[in-house]
Amino acid sequence: MRQCDQTHLLIFIGPGPRALYKTHMITELGHYALILAFLVAIVQMIVPMIGAQKRWTNWMAVAEPAANAQFFLTAFAFGALVWAFITSDFSLKVVVENSHSAKPMMYKIAGTWGNHEGSMLLWVFIVTLYGALAAWFGRGLPPRLKARVLSVQASIAVAFFAFIIFTSNPFLRMEVPPFDGQGLNPLLQDMGLAMHPPFLYLGYVGLSMSFSFAIAALIEGRVDAAWGRWVRPWTLVAWMFLTVGIAMGSWWAYYELGWGGFWFWDPVENASFMPWLLAVALLHCAAVVEKRESLKSWTILLAILAFGFSLIGMFIVRSGLLTSVHAFASDPARGIAILMILAAFTGGGLILFAMRANVMQAKGVFGMVSRESALVLNNILLAVACFVVFFGTLWPIVAEMLFDRKLTVGAPFFDVSFTPFMIALGAALPIGALLPWKRGRIGKAIWTLRYALGLALALALLVWSMQNGESMLGPIGVLLGSWIVFGALTDLISRTGRGAISERLGRLVRLPRADWGRVAAHSGLGITMLAIAGLTAWELEDIRVVQLGESYDIGAYTLTLEKVDDIKGPNYFSTMGTVLLQKGDREITRLFPEKRNYPVAAMPTTEAAIDFRFLGDVYVVIGDKQDAGGWAMRTYVKPLVNWIWGGALLMALGGGLSLTDRRYRVGAGAKRRKPAAQGVPAE
Repeated sequence: MRQCDQTHLLIFIGPGPRALYKTHMITELGHYALILAFLVAIVQMIVPMIGAQKRWTNWMAVAEPAANAQFFLTAFAFGALVWAFITSDFSLKVVVENSHSAKPMMYKIAGTWGNHEGSMLLWVFIVTLYGALAAWFGRGLPPRLKARVLSVQASIAVAFFAFIIFTSNPFLRMEVPPFDGQGLNPLLQDMGLAMHPPFLYLGYVGLSMSFSFAIAALIEGRVDAAWGRWVRPWTLVAWMFLTVGIAMGSWWAYYELGWGGFWFWDPVENASFMPWLLAVALLHCAAVVEKRESLKSWTILLAILAFGFSLIGMFIVRSGLLTSVHAFASDPARGIAILMILAAFTGGGLILFAMRANVMQAKGVFGMVSRESALVLNNILLAVACFVVFFGTLWPIVAEMLFDRKLTVGAPFFDVSFTPFMIALGAALPIGALLPWKRGRIGKAIWTLRYALGLALALALLVWSMQNGESMLGPIGVLLGSWIVFGALTDLISRTGRGAISERLGRLVRLPRADWGRVAAHSGLGITMLAIAGLTAWELEDIRVVQLGESYDIGAYTLTLEKVDDIKGPNYFSTMGTVLLQKGDREITRLFPEKRNYPVAAMPTTEAAIDFRFLGDVYVVIGDKQDAGGWAMRTYVKPLVNWIWGGALLMALGGGLSLTDRRYRVGAGAKRRKPAAQGVPAE
């Protein structure tokens, strides 16, 4: 029995028996809904695929209602788990281990996915969501292709339903429910991180749709311009969410962990960054398939690898092989199960790719100097950069397993090996965007960009003249970032043609939203590159012991530790400093850095105090009280740091603008076909 007599006794003699009984019933129904969704997914995986192969229309028609049923059942199961966390149902093991009655409501809800079991249920819920979206918005797809896409998507859901039900069931009961839970990891009790996993999973799992389209196209033997148009919106949606998710994780690490950085090349950070790089390559490669019907094999391969790296990221986070501040502690058995899923889908996809290579013959021919060639260069740089990150992330494991050596691969390796590829990508980007399809001339593109290059050089020289002999990294970063931004603007202006300014402005407003989206995304990349280089070159750091009332200087700022108080929060105790921030004789603000202790989790955390400013932050961290008196203090001045996330959001906004262009909507341009009669072949 899953629930013992003591549990029933607590239900009926405890406070609010009716409400508690209702909660238990909802969670039980959620468990049953999860199992039923698993069975529906099995049907959806098998029946439409056979129907597409046999050209049986009625069998193919099963895909759409099955996708809807699977989604709504999984949504109910996930909602039931959320309800269990909201109502503090401590008869569920996952609630006991990741929640507490004194926890704020927002973090009770976030606790649903702040653990292995709940996050896996969120993962499979998003898998079914994408399947349902394909059923709803894919009405312009050919029936056989649609049936195969939904069948492949269901196969992914089947694998993860099985993984959840048999190894990671979130609905397992406690034999004797405790009166309270153990609480959520204090580091995860933050609004930014509470929303980080859903966005990240929408990106990770969104790449499953690109994978499903790739596998369906290989089975069907059809990879053409229409396929490129159909796969691009799904990849774009996944890339947008992945961009926002990575930016939110970076933002959280910056202000929550108290380390003062925004990116640490942590294995879990790398796990999300690798599929992002491949998704960028896939987006650009699908454009070549759509416009020129070239690079078909490479596009299919990227679609398989992008989702494969999403599964690799899951393996890194949940296998227990690598440790991270935001990895899930998990047993090796679960890691082996994920490894089997990874091998089945990535390995199976690559085998199918090798078997069906003959159906992907390119039609479009292009010269060495052309937009196609520029996009090939873009793809090579992104793919190699991805594998550099992959090598650096997994090499410590390989070295320990094969050579019995414990190694650490940190930021110096990644900075040296990864940065050159991004510099080359940024340098080539404006030129490639202005080259025409099929064949072009580099000289003509550079001449069009002469004003952009001149402005970028002038800005870099201005920065160099003002920095008083410091590192050249800052001016080089300004040159590269502004070159990308000004180049993107030049690309946009060049599309307005010739004529009077009023006529060109009219054409500018009427340009397709995809053009505006591309310019926004490229500009966001340039801003992010500029900000990272500026922060790395000009950051200031000060570490010292500060007495009460003592002042100290860092850069143009003066800070004074006025007092330190002990305060009590909702579920923690805190030591809070009050720091006066001044610039010259002008008072700017007071900062309140904290060092918190969560008694339920028996875990301390550092809460940095940050004065957010347009051109750079002042970042203050308070440490322990010293035996000789005073408090350990770390202070940073971080120029341009907020531009990093501003650039990332601008990239995501560019993706959203492109997505609203009618040319990139799912099935845009595809003709509606009347459903064939039963038994009549459907094409």
